[in-house]
Amino acid sequence: MKHWHETQQVVHALSAWLAEDVACALATVVRVQGSAYRHEGAKLAVNARGEHVGNVSGGCLEADVREVALRVATSGVAERRRYCGGSDEVAAWDLGLGCEGVVDLLVEPVREPRTADALSLALGRGYVAATRLEGDAEGPLGLATPSRVVLRPHGAEARRIVQGTLGDAALDAVAAREAAAWYASGRSGIVVHGDATLFVEVLVPAPQFVVVGAGDDAVPVAALAAATGFRTTVVDRRPALLARERFEGAVRLVEGDADALATLLADARRPLGTLGAGDFAVVMTHDFAHDAAYLRALLASPVGYVGALGPRARTERMLAAFAREGVVVDESRLYAPVGLDIGTDGAEQVAIAIVAEALAVRSGRRPRSLRERATPIHAAE
Repeated sequence: MKHWHETQQVVHALSAWLAEDVACALATVVRVQGSAYRHEGAKLAVNARGEHVGNVSGGCLEADVREVALRVATSGVAERRRYCGGSDEVAAWDLGLGCEGVVDLLVEPVREPRTADALSLALGRGYVAATRLEGDAEGPLGLATPSRVVLRPHGAEARRIVQGTLGDAALDAVAAREAAAWYASGRSGIVVHGDATLFVEVLVPAPQFVVVGAGDDAVPVAALAAATGFRTTVVDRRPALLARERFEGAVRLVEGDADALATLLADARRPLGTLGAGDFAVVMTHDFAHDAAYLRALLASPVGYVGALGPRARTERMLAAFAREGVVVDESRLYAPVGLDIGTDGAEQVAIAIVAEALAVRSGRRPRSLRERATPIHAAE
């Protein structure tokens, strides 16, 4: 989820810098062995002015990686870097890896905008990018931008290459053939084919998070959901509340009542039409009749997490009304009252409780303190 959001920020920054004719470079995590703070695909973009976007560690590697990136931006020669955490997990944390592990990075100059990436990200379409890695895991590669190809994961194999080349027609054909399988795996990483080593980056659209209601307490919910990496939309029937100055950042604003929401959910060509079992919605207009209407529309859609703000008894009244109308509700998708039980006081804390619950549901984890977890925090249990 962060991968998608961060890639959007990095691609946008690179395009802006190139438009200003400012030299820039991109550092990408291409392999993690053991456990590390960030995973394959994490990015840090740097320009010749020293400005940077993104990160590749918990923060402590960034100073060194920025220096390498500045050198690459100036020289125009790509480099590989390896950072080792060693056997001491505490020392590895101090280094910035977050825990014991080895992190390999590709640092490359960027000379042209990544237009295929930008278009896919803007349209919310997942894609695969394959980059041919040269040389050893440490040192200059002796070349400028490595060969890279952007592929669409679906459709006819012959049309999967959207942009670029790996420098070899046979290797391009392999990438086109494997794109769908790479995308289905959902994992970025190193792929070896013959004597060619590829870094395959899989970008799957982040889940959508729909905030129904644009009142004052919806503002921090939308901001936190967007900052966390959700593709966030605020829906309300009241246009005055849908002011851009109230909802800054990467938040889409949609005006509409419950009937309009139902239409949006039912039409894949319209905003929100792609909501599915992996997406999230929270109803919080503070108007009983409108909340009930919006809730009915959401429960009739495939969206997997439907939250309702307010006391349990209030939601139960809505459900009782639905039952009298003959509406069958899958209550396993309903989170009411919405949010984790963390003892909230104020809109900002309520927002934390709501978004934290959504993250836990998405990860399939029972919310608890990390001190209760026996295995490493980045490892599967």
